[in-house]
Amino acid sequence: MQIIVVGCGKVGKEIVRQLAAEDHNVTVIDKNGELVKSVSNEFDVRGVIGNGTSYMTLSDADLEHTDILIAVTPNDEVNLLCCVVAKKGANCHTIARIRNHIYSTERNFIQKELGLSMIINPEMTAAREIVRRLSFPSAIEIDTFSKGRIELLRFEVSEKSPLVGLELKYISQKIPGNFLICVAQRGDEIIIPDGNFSPEPGDILGVIADQADIHGFFKKIAIKTNAVKNTMIVGGGQLTYYLADILLKAGGKVKIIEQDPKRCEELSEFLDRATIICGDGTNVNLLKEEHLDQMDGLVTCTGMDEQNLVLSLYAQDKVRTKIITKMSHVQYDDVVKSMHIGSVINPKKLAAVHILRYVRAMGNTLGSKIETMYHLIDGKVEALEFTVTADSKVTGIKLMDMKFKSNVLIAGISRQGKLIIPGGQDEFHVGDSIVVITKKLGCHDFHDLLK
Repeated sequence: MQIIVVGCGKVGKEIVRQLAAEDHNVTVIDKNGELVKSVSNEFDVRGVIGNGTSYMTLSDADLEHTDILIAVTPNDEVNLLCCVVAKKGANCHTIARIRNHIYSTERNFIQKELGLSMIINPEMTAAREIVRRLSFPSAIEIDTFSKGRIELLRFEVSEKSPLVGLELKYISQKIPGNFLICVAQRGDEIIIPDGNFSPEPGDILGVIADQADIHGFFKKIAIKTNAVKNTMIVGGGQLTYYLADILLKAGGKVKIIEQDPKRCEELSEFLDRATIICGDGTNVNLLKEEHLDQMDGLVTCTGMDEQNLVLSLYAQDKVRTKIITKMSHVQYDDVVKSMHIGSVINPKKLAAVHILRYVRAMGNTLGSKIETMYHLIDGKVEALEFTVTADSKVTGIKLMDMKFKSNVLIAGISRQGKLIIPGGQDEFHVGDSIVVITKKLGCHDFHDLLK
């Protein structure tokens, strides 16, 4: 597909990285010539220097033949205007990044009236992801399918876990339930496990189950699942606002440490039930005074990745239950992984994945379209959800008779709201949601997984 990305900042760069990797024809636009040159050279895409709200600039980027325009400049109003001009000029699909919380509350109206295909708010998306992880602190990552009814959780196997040394083909005898261990990470090795796989201490496993059954599974393997009740957030940016607002509305207690007095006043006005502390969240004495050791959860959410990392490392043996670290730079991924600090959230990467999911669904022409997509284990594995439509060519065929490519696992079938852990005799029906785990990246359709 032909795609224009307006804005070469961190979000724009991450979007271009993933789109270029899937061989889309990408053109980037930015007023900063150095940024355009850097991004276009790194990812071998076309660059145009100029204002993305200008019809002439968009025309230079070949708007006429563009399928999707993605506007991710730092300015919400600029992004909206870019999309309006593109829509009027070429009637292409348009995606806008909108960060202001006022616009976010009116997103449905804005999207409908301006004809936007999608609105993405990286901070809101990240806040919702953090809330999911605080609600299930034993999980490193949580992904949902079938409109939230099915969950895929990744967790670390402890030395005393009953899963250690147990071949998966015997797991239902020892731990009965409707679940499937569908992906494993052992050091740098990524495994799509079969029945002969035996977990070892330190393995990171992914398990898929009904939302109603997942707590039961973790209880059976002796992992606590109590949700975080009181959370300390260091840093008072937009992500903090969205996160605190959700946690407070859910009945949680929130303490925010922010250094800027003006921002503290703003947070106090919008979050009247939160405790706002004006001070340096990297100051160890302040953290002690604010009883860090009595907190169930800590979210390090300053504007500097280095500060967030150091804070998380310091708090590892002090916070009772869960630590979540916000990261903005993709190039730190290997460093973060080596530190074993648990859950890491990158709003830019989350936003890029959401947009890539939409792009893939747009490019789908067959009868099993992508509904949901997640990148697991630093993007080395994808978890995909396909919906089977009446045009699909895979209905009525037993799974044992389908020939899948290597490293592809049908992890679950959602039918009328219930999860089926599939076996060889199962078939796909129209309306089913199929959850697939695969090391084959860039799939646009279920048929891409077949030989």
